[in-house]
Amino acid sequence: MESPFIGHLQEQPTWVLLLSFLGFLSLLQTSITLLKWAYAAFLRPGKDLKAYGSWALVTGATDGIGKAFAFQLAHEGLNLVLIGRNPSKLRRVSGEIKARHPCTEIKLVVMDLAGDLSDGIRRLEEEIRELEVGILVNNAGMTYPQFMYFHEVEEELWEGIVKVNMEATTRVTQAVLPGMMKRRRGAVVCIGSASSVVVPSFPLAAVYAATKALLRPRLRKTYGGNMREKYGALLPDIVRFRGFTQARLCKARAWRIRRHPSHMLRL
Repeated sequence: MESPFIGHLQEQPTWVLLLSFLGFLSLLQTSITLLKWAYAAFLRPGKDLKAYGSWALVTGATDGIGKAFAFQLAHEGLNLVLIGRNPSKLRRVSGEIKARHPCTEIKLVVMDLAGDLSDGIRRLEEEIRELEVGILVNNAGMTYPQFMYFHEVEEELWEGIVKVNMEATTRVTQAVLPGMMKRRRGAVVCIGSASSVVVPSFPLAAVYAATKALLRPRLRKTYGGNMREKYGALLPDIVRFRGFTQARLCKARAWRIRRHPSHMLRL
């Protein structure tokens, strides 16, 4: 006996069936994407991060998200290379990490990513030449002191944003990547921004959003196509690490999901 449902379908015009089928495919694709995200965010077990290498490098490690990453990486048993522009803050964070994780080796590199990068990158390359840096966290970033339209942004400000978010990130990655390529393993984590993905444009932070778009996973092909690497971009607009301050980039506040750094390190 024929099912009433089948009979109802047979009565429908072809164009209705075609649209229904396309809608089903779209719904299926969305559902699979959401299920994959839920699995990766909440169910997938973490990996042994030391399998990438015994050292991790974190830029902008003296505050907020970068500091949270440094503590969590030390907790996972990795040694640290911390980059920051303030030597006293770097020493303070290093001391705090050492107090909690005495066995962690820490190297400090003082570098102003908004300034002349040539000398700093040279010193960084010398510092990590003999180290097995398996994880790079490109956390350092710069944005507007407050939301403003493009024509209101002074030249010095947008030049600094471009230099820190694009040039510095690229050059630090270029300094670290050869070792990963040689060992054929490594992980590059870039702190992105929802301003570059949630809406087609972000008029109140146009330059910042544009620079963060560089960090999207499309650069995976540029950053190590011949390496068994992991590349990802995190969105700190919806991330708040428990026990640490939010990234000190902009005075504007936003709704955030609380997630611990250990959840972000399931590489």
